[in-house]
Amino acid sequence: MAWEELSEEHRMLRDLVARFVERELMPLEPAVLAREAGGGKIALTPEEEGPLQAKAKELGLWGLDVPEEFGGADLPVLPLMAVEEELGRTLTPFIFPPDSPNLHMMLAVASPAQRERYLRPYAEGESRSAMAISEPGAGGDPAGMITRAAPDGDGGWRINGRKIWVSGVPAADFLIVMARTGEGKRAEGVTAFIVERGTLGFTIEREIAMIGGRRTYELVFEDCRVPGEQVLGEVGKGYAPMQLRLNVRRLQMGARCVGIARRALEMLCSYAKQRVTFGVPLADRQAVQWWIADAATRIHACRLMVASAAATLDAGRDVRHEAGMLKVFATEMAQEVVDNAMQCHGAMGMTKELPLQLMGQQVRVMRVYEGPSEVHRMAIARRVLKEL
Repeated sequence: MAWEELSEEHRMLRDLVARFVERELMPLEPAVLAREAGGGKIALTPEEEGPLQAKAKELGLWGLDVPEEFGGADLPVLPLMAVEEELGRTLTPFIFPPDSPNLHMMLAVASPAQRERYLRPYAEGESRSAMAISEPGAGGDPAGMITRAAPDGDGGWRINGRKIWVSGVPAADFLIVMARTGEGKRAEGVTAFIVERGTLGFTIEREIAMIGGRRTYELVFEDCRVPGEQVLGEVGKGYAPMQLRLNVRRLQMGARCVGIARRALEMLCSYAKQRVTFGVPLADRQAVQWWIADAATRIHACRLMVASAAATLDAGRDVRHEAGMLKVFATEMAQEVVDNAMQCHGAMGMTKELPLQLMGQQVRVMRVYEGPSEVHRMAIARRVLKEL
């Protein structure tokens, strides 16, 4: 199973996105690279992003997996992953709103009032969200979560604690904040809260510069009061819908890694054909040929893994095991392909003039967020040991 399984309509969508990437996003890469090389963020200016959003709306590339009740296309996961693969081919930071994983979590558990107040404008691209899970010292282990929310006696909750490595905070109109409300271990007793920007007691402590030109944020919650109606889902049962969000994100990462690796392989092959060393094109060197063969093989395997996991999710079945395997395989596959492409380019591959170094840094970060590879391997092994 791969993209050949897509319907004709969905193949046309994938081709439309591919053209959008090549005609609208890749031409912006020199500006993005120059911005990062000068110490700036990997981000689009309003003057760059505005026309892109207008073009995306004009082409119908908006709310692709949003339910029809909110004006979306309500696409299955499989064609959405084909779209993500195409977007992965460019380092220009643009997505078709909204941010899909948070959308899926909210669709699963948002109350009718929350659907109107938060989900509808978010699904329509009129507002943005962020997700606050990790904490200093807690990382990927929910048992280490110490941010707490306690009833305030007036129907609301007061949140106290810290969150870290949160992306997209300055632009977010609201955050989904995970906090412990019970005494259970690991995932038990964790509740999701919607915290609006500007809520008293919620502050952005600091901006953290990450490799690849990205930025994350550390947040502080000091007696941050949220009304009871901003509990997202059931009290003490916030981990399961959060896991749904993580599964979608991990599938997205797998598809993005395929796109990144495709771009790196294309650059490797193009350079290897034209670069001559000691009278022989690099493309004729066995070492380079093996890089190419291994990359093509692993890209194909990874795409099949993405398609299989997407089909599983579309069928409503549990995809956690596949998503964990995919995240490990995809990120490490893309890291190796990009690294070999950089090696093939020699000194030019080390420059900030080419996108390869940024692609490599972004994939390196992927091996940590949404669960580091080591944690996924531990979970995979435990499940295999239990089954065999």
